[in-house]
Amino acid sequence: MEVITETINPTSLEREPIHLYNRIQPHGVLLVLSEPELKVSQTSSNSRSLLGISTGEIIGKTLEEIFDPFQIDPLKSAIENNDFDAINPSKIWARVKGDDFAVFDAIFHRNAEQMLILELEPAISYENIPFLRFYHLAKTSIDKLEATRSLKDFCNIIVKEVRKMTGFDRVMLYKFDEEDNGDVIAEDKIEQLEPYLGLRYPASDIPLPARNLLSANWIRQIPDATSEPVDLVPSLHPETQQPLNLTLSSLRSASPCHLEYLHNMGVGASLTISLIENKRLWGIIACHHRTPKYVPYELRKACEFLGRVIFSEISAREETEDYDYRVKLSFVQSQLIDYMAEANNFIDGLIAHKPNLLDLTKATGAAICLGGNYTLIGVTPSEEELNYLITWLEKNVHEDVYYTNSLPRIYADAGKFKDIASGLLAIPISKRNYLLWFRPEVIQTVNWGGDPGKAMETTAIDGDIRLCPRKSFSLWKETVRLKSLPWKAVEINAALELRKAIVNIILKQADELARLARDLELSNAELKKFAYVASHDLQEPLNQVANYVQLLEMRYTEELDEDAKEFITFAVEGVSLMQTLIDDVLAYSKVDMQAVEFNTIDANLALEKALANLKGRIQESQAIITVDPLPIVMADKTQLMQLFQNLIGNAIKFRGKATPTIHIAAQRQEEEWLFSVTDNGIGIDPRFSERIFVIFQRLHTRDEYPGTGMGLAICKKIIECHRGRIWVESQLGKGAVFCFTIPLGGDERERWRGRATQNYLISGGQQS
Repeated sequence: MEVITETINPTSLEREPIHLYNRIQPHGVLLVLSEPELKVSQTSSNSRSLLGISTGEIIGKTLEEIFDPFQIDPLKSAIENNDFDAINPSKIWARVKGDDFAVFDAIFHRNAEQMLILELEPAISYENIPFLRFYHLAKTSIDKLEATRSLKDFCNIIVKEVRKMTGFDRVMLYKFDEEDNGDVIAEDKIEQLEPYLGLRYPASDIPLPARNLLSANWIRQIPDATSEPVDLVPSLHPETQQPLNLTLSSLRSASPCHLEYLHNMGVGASLTISLIENKRLWGIIACHHRTPKYVPYELRKACEFLGRVIFSEISAREETEDYDYRVKLSFVQSQLIDYMAEANNFIDGLIAHKPNLLDLTKATGAAICLGGNYTLIGVTPSEEELNYLITWLEKNVHEDVYYTNSLPRIYADAGKFKDIASGLLAIPISKRNYLLWFRPEVIQTVNWGGDPGKAMETTAIDGDIRLCPRKSFSLWKETVRLKSLPWKAVEINAALELRKAIVNIILKQADELARLARDLELSNAELKKFAYVASHDLQEPLNQVANYVQLLEMRYTEELDEDAKEFITFAVEGVSLMQTLIDDVLAYSKVDMQAVEFNTIDANLALEKALANLKGRIQESQAIITVDPLPIVMADKTQLMQLFQNLIGNAIKFRGKATPTIHIAAQRQEEEWLFSVTDNGIGIDPRFSERIFVIFQRLHTRDEYPGTGMGLAICKKIIECHRGRIWVESQLGKGAVFCFTIPLGGDERERWRGRATQNYLISGGQQS
């Protein structure tokens, strides 16, 4: 035999169908029965040596023909009702040879395909263990367990009591971590054996198929690890032509790899008691003996019962040890909820007080990612790194909570900030909105039972290559990096509860905002209606005032002195100003975001219409207007024309002594068009660059420059309706540049991005 020393990844063991091996251990006989006759359709090939009947003779016979009918009749009712607990085990006598009899423990079960299977194991005693003896067998151990307080002492008592009940050379209690590695947390053994206490064994020692079988069975026995397994006859079930599912079988043969593993450990017999929590393998009690050792079915059931009691108590002890911490986290959680409820912004409630978000999970850093904004507390990755991390979470995580204590091993970029965030606990609130907690790398030393990197080897036997378990189980120390302290279940649950509270607060705030929006919409509608009605109704009396004042001047002009004529002039000018104000208020109220229907329009045509409306003022001022080619945009044609008209009109109005020179241009940005209207006028003090866009705000008297102060307010409202921005860049006496943006439409944006990518490729990586 040639041993190949290269280490390989034993992924084939993770897929090995060991429950379909169609082989059993040779100490018992297996019969597959067809119903309702209870006729044998498959049997193990050792039927002659144990029952005295060959496979050819036993197949096709009923149980009543193999055994005396008086033994089978009492079992039929329980079999029909699947009440196997009532009959397992049943003592069955079989005539082996001549007048020689053998007694078997008969154990019935149904497999996943509902086939009825009978397993016969040699009975050590001819009678079942009486209930009181069974009770006292378990009660003695339970009494000792109840007397201890700490979980460590409790586990030590477990292994001592199981070893006392079973007589094995070594009994260990393994606890599996989140990566399915097994830590030996308690051990009782004979003095001659090397201790395994405190060692960790890699997950590959118990591959996934084996873990699944251990989760399905509370008890598993291999009485002789050196025995040769026996085949089923026929090898495939006659009806299904498939291998027999032996998941729940007591006699099922172990895989050759596991038997070799036991041999390498010097184990001649083993018994495994599964400790299961929420259908997950929490740990196992492993019993090892140096020589073959058979444990009868009823004693195994006592061990199974003890295993169930043990684990319920382990769960209770773990909860008790976490109780104080859980109470503390509940207090922190309730405080955070109170802070959030009192704060104007719930984020302030999470970070501005003590306790804060970090105290909920014992994290060293946390981030609240909401609406593309980051609120950081403690030590965290940068915002740029968080952006990439959240993108990764969105693509790879679809649960309500995600946690790991080894983020760099899953997300490669996390290696850059391992000192800050080797551990991550992430709670999604909604799309791209997350709560994140971080823990730093904690360098640890782990004592392995053998080198975990060489858990499997390949071996060449007669030219065939196969996987073999390692032969060394000596202490092997490893320095573990890129890992933080693990997240406890109570911390994860506390984070989930906080998420519920935050979602409720956000929903409540959303309801309040929706109500305020509805109220505001109604208020705006009323204001618009009022502005229109008031403006419309004011027009008539103003016209009357103007008409009658002018009629008064015409009819009594000879009788009026100069003061009276001046007063009439003031009245007419006031009426004219009032009418202009009313027209501007009407124009302002008609700029409505909801009423706008955007279309693709040529900005050049909107500008031409504006210039036509300003023709008289342009000729009067002799203004020089130049225009660069303007784009096609998504906008409202009338509003865009009004925007150009107001800005150009202001440039003409607020001119200096020089002839007005005005230039209109547009420039493509990635997400928008940037327009500019540049003049050589009197300019604006930068202190007033925002004030000029407020309704009715003026920087000059009407004697200096006539107007209502509504023009730029209307411009601002038009741009806001188009989801753009407007601003001014100016200095006194140096002219002004009024800039505004109009976002690209969806199709236009994609075309722009496509062109940008194409230009980048054409220029060889230099953005054109």
